[in-house]
Amino acid sequence: MFRMENDPDTGISARAQRKAQDKAKILQRENQRNIFKLVAKILKKQESERTQEEVAYLLQHRDAVQELSLRQVRRNVLKRKQEEVFDDADELRCKVRQLAEVVRQAQHLVVYTGAGISTSASIPDYRGPNGVWTLLQKGQTISSSDLSEAEPTLTHMCIRMLHKEKLVKHIVSQNCDGLHIRSGLPRHALSELHGNMFIEVCTSCSPVREYVRLFDVTEHTARHRHGTGRGCTHCGAELSDTIVHFGEKGTLEQPLNWRGAMEAAERADVILCLGSSLKVLKKYSCLWGMNKPANRRPKLYIVNLQWTPKDDLATLKIHGKCDDVMSLLMEDLNIQIPAYNKTEDPILISTTPLRPEEEDSHSRKVIAQSAGLEDPQEQAGGGAVHGGWFGKGYSKGRTKRKRMA
Repeated sequence: MFRMENDPDTGISARAQRKAQDKAKILQRENQRNIFKLVAKILKKQESERTQEEVAYLLQHRDAVQELSLRQVRRNVLKRKQEEVFDDADELRCKVRQLAEVVRQAQHLVVYTGAGISTSASIPDYRGPNGVWTLLQKGQTISSSDLSEAEPTLTHMCIRMLHKEKLVKHIVSQNCDGLHIRSGLPRHALSELHGNMFIEVCTSCSPVREYVRLFDVTEHTARHRHGTGRGCTHCGAELSDTIVHFGEKGTLEQPLNWRGAMEAAERADVILCLGSSLKVLKKYSCLWGMNKPANRRPKLYIVNLQWTPKDDLATLKIHGKCDDVMSLLMEDLNIQIPAYNKTEDPILISTTPLRPEEEDSHSRKVIAQSAGLEDPQEQAGGGAVHGGWFGKGYSKGRTKRKRMA
């Protein structure tokens, strides 16, 4: 039989004591919130407008004043880091000349790319003023994008040419948009660390069997759920996308090519970062030569409009749009920038056709094989993209925002 234990001194039950303690904590937190609200309200006033009672209240609650002041400092620092900074024309030209000299002299130049190199293809970045994470943190809606319309940008074509000229040895990309491959860059020279939206694979086959499609294969996939709904033509197992979401560890040899990325980083004497906030890449210590003495690590050059956590370690930081910087760089190097040619697009050339029973397995728009020509697989309902790496992959940001509200 249940017996309620009482405190021998007070005669109050242990349960009643716990309830009283919990209530006291709740009242204390509520009182603390009220103090912070009133202090914040007073601090918004000009000092000359504060009453004697308000001044005395601030003196009485110095801890709250100090905490609110620290919070404001942190907000100002964060705001400053999110601001886009542009070098003026003369400074930009001067910095690019320095970069051009470094590119000429580098023995093993590796390029790290982020979402910033694809914004001119109308693919949004993550942390820019209109970036996906930026909008989510503000509680705003993400606009839809038709990725079938995207084509390699000037920066993509410059990188391909620099590799062809043997000035760039390897490219490490965080992007899933497939534009590096579509530019004509050889796959052995590319590591797509977070996957490729046009590639699905059968992991049941050995070696892993790859299927290249003309559409974004991630429509029905998400974090920890990678089945695309289509089957392997050889073993019948369900195919998977290649996307690596937050909290996941990519293990596929291709298209991730971690081996190529680590070997390139080990040999690099110069690393050029284009259009990346580096907030994800910085966590991959193997890409920065951190196991080497400081004087033997590769020299770092960054092209980005916003602050990055690697700025203090950079030999040179260029504040400019990637296309503008790369255009000037190619001019200084006296290398012609090739135009994107859809008829030579490797994705279009190496695509695996869907089987008749799979033609209704997606509703994404298909890349037209030539101007004005619609692919027979294209679905009438295709268009704006929702889901997969472009949509559902951002749910972590939405969840975080919801918890903070």
